[in-house]
Amino acid sequence: MKKIFAIAAMTLISITALAQDIEKYVSNQMQIYPKSRLLDIYKSCFQNYMGAEHLVSDKQMVKAYLDEELNTTSLDDLMPWYCEPCGIDSSYYRVSIRAIKEDIITEDQLLDAFIRSANSETRPSVESWSERWHKIIGTIDQMKLDLPNYQEDKQFIDSVLSAGKYAISHSPDYREAYHPHYRIVERNIFEKEIKPLIDRGRK
Repeated sequence: MKKIFAIAAMTLISITALAQDIEKYVSNQMQIYPKSRLLDIYKSCFQNYMGAEHLVSDKQMVKAYLDEELNTTSLDDLMPWYCEPCGIDSSYYRVSIRAIKEDIITEDQLLDAFIRSANSETRPSVESWSERWHKIIGTIDQMKLDLPNYQEDKQFIDSVLSAGKYAISHSPDYREAYHPHYRIVERNIFEKEIKPLIDRGRK
């Protein structure tokens, strides 16, 4: 009986801690990006849990896409940061192409880090991510944030997950306000290879 109570207590503590982490993350997201919709909160959370949206098999295509972004985007279009953590656990980082345009890292360095991050680990199942998301959305519901298009976005996310998929794009509101141009890098790769270069470039 004592063992059952101990397990129940530990489960409650874990659930409470996760809810607090979710609230902290969402509050921070809305402070930095007040134009966010639920779609954008979801995107950051699945990037943190699932990593890059696709395995990378065609490196030349990935490079061509990054080249196009670099050639068609000005510094004035970009947010002022070089990097930011994804989601609740910071398992991945977004690295802005600003870091390339300001010669803090090279295009090859970011491409290599992004490709290895995308291909490095076995991707969690969509089912496990769906379970995680339903815990997250349960806490967000209780926060009563009054986000625009909240119910529509929530239903759209549910339809994506029900179809066995998980990746979505940023909302039009977010793209118009913040012009997101970044690549996802796994935390260990980021901390060992990219962060030291960014820290040096800031000095």
